[in-house]
Amino acid sequence: MDFEFTLSEMLEMENMFKELREDPLAPQFCEKLASSFSLAPSRAGKQAITPPQVKSWFQDRLKKSQPRVASSNMALKLFTDLSDTSASFGATESSQKLKGNASDLSELIFEALSSKDNAWYDVASFLNYRVVCSGELEVRVRFAGFRNTDDEWVNVRRAVRERSIPLESSECQRVKVGDLVLCFQERAERAVYCDAHIVEINRKLHDINGCRCTFVVRYDHDNFEEEVRLDRLCGRPTP
Repeated sequence: MDFEFTLSEMLEMENMFKELREDPLAPQFCEKLASSFSLAPSRAGKQAITPPQVKSWFQDRLKKSQPRVASSNMALKLFTDLSDTSASFGATESSQKLKGNASDLSELIFEALSSKDNAWYDVASFLNYRVVCSGELEVRVRFAGFRNTDDEWVNVRRAVRERSIPLESSECQRVKVGDLVLCFQERAERAVYCDAHIVEINRKLHDINGCRCTFVVRYDHDNFEEEVRLDRLCGRPTP
């Protein structure tokens, strides 16, 4: 598809497809849905959706509905709980909204894992989705600040989650050994955010400049360990 549906639009169409209370290819149905999408606040600044585009989406979905519809529906439910089960920091308002209401997804900010460098980047938009032969769901993402040539297909279960939260000095005591964090890794050839686990903490008294503690982290992708300050860490929101 040359046009782009938002994630919330795709989820709404998927839910409609599961119900099929109306003929999704009927002109009136396509016109009504296209108008609804085009006037939605989440589409502000984006190209308007046309009835033929809606019809094309449902035609494509109908072709793929057998026998994979069950696995596709199961995979889509992953969007209702993207927080990692090993998360260790306090829930945000947005993560509370995440529970059981797909329409709220448009209000959230996500990050996705790039297969090119094992780093996490903020998601600017979800362009499309597909169900692969294993039955798992993949989405094509555009990373914030990058061009369309850097778009990637990523696995929803393993490589999409609610954005990590930068930690403040007041949250220092909540960081524990064993916690999963997103750490800013600086190297001569790159500077990116990667998953890491806390392996050691050296507590120090805070001063007027904030937290003076240091944290030894071990990066998940290469097991390299280094000592960092709190300002290089982001915590994972809890479900």
